[in-house]
Amino acid sequence: MKPVYMINGFLESGKTEFITFTLNQPYFQIKGKTLLILCEEGEIEYDEGLLAKSRTVLELIEDEADFNPAHLTELEKKHKPERIIIEYNGMWNFKNMKLPWYWKIEQQITTIDGSTFPMYYTNMRSLLAEMIRKSEMIIFNRCDNVREELPGYRRNIKAVNPSADVIFEDADGEIDEIFEDDLPYSLTDDPIVLDDQGYGIWYLDSMDHLDRYLGKKVQFTAMVLRPEGFKAGYFVPGRMAMTCCADDMAFLGYACEFAGAASLKQQEWVKVTAVVSREYWEDYKGEGPVLHAVSVEKTKAPKDPVINFT
Repeated sequence: MKPVYMINGFLESGKTEFITFTLNQPYFQIKGKTLLILCEEGEIEYDEGLLAKSRTVLELIEDEADFNPAHLTELEKKHKPERIIIEYNGMWNFKNMKLPWYWKIEQQITTIDGSTFPMYYTNMRSLLAEMIRKSEMIIFNRCDNVREELPGYRRNIKAVNPSADVIFEDADGEIDEIFEDDLPYSLTDDPIVLDDQGYGIWYLDSMDHLDRYLGKKVQFTAMVLRPEGFKAGYFVPGRMAMTCCADDMAFLGYACEFAGAASLKQQEWVKVTAVVSREYWEDYKGEGPVLHAVSVEKTKAPKDPVINFT
């Protein structure tokens, strides 16, 4: 079987930039030749030096009628590649695409210009749907000025392909955004009960979207930390987390007001129910999440005391 990597998207959606980035990566400097089939020419051209460095040969197919199994087989016989990348023309209906029977699509990715997505979604929805329906990954780029629209964009994609990974990028790279629809708990629950995964996500999300949680109760199992010299009547309930590897451990927790804080022992386990507020805290060097305990009860340590972010 001949491995094929299919890159979909409308003209100027970022297909060439994505393929160029891929060809530049060390992991792609692998044995054998790559055949890059270009089905339309955009404003950005491939660098001849990069093509030579990555042992990539480029073939242009301008007419949809020429994109057929017989012609594709001819190109393969001509170059004898180890792998094939296809930069597909977004105006060609993906439903009608036919490959040689022994070509196997290893990965399919669709690139989308976030600034023009509404226009294409409104006017060319059927073509767009065919592209994303079997794509494992959907990459929205140029999202700098449409950040407020991204949750809606994501819902549009998930309605067509629920299993796709949806990535948003701006000029600085990938947008590390947690959308409300992605939270593993409901913001309408009272209290919001956080399991191991939920605690880690809540901790990160409350840094960027504290307004979501203000005045709401959260409940979680935590380890007690009472830093030396900490303000009286406060402690830090939290969890140890592995953020990269076993050598990269951090304690994740926010200051919590509790009348019985002085009676708590270091590293004992408690179940905390608390109301979330925004307050100035010196350790934060500004305002941030501060918890006000409704109850703190002793409990058993969880089966896995360390949250794994890797």
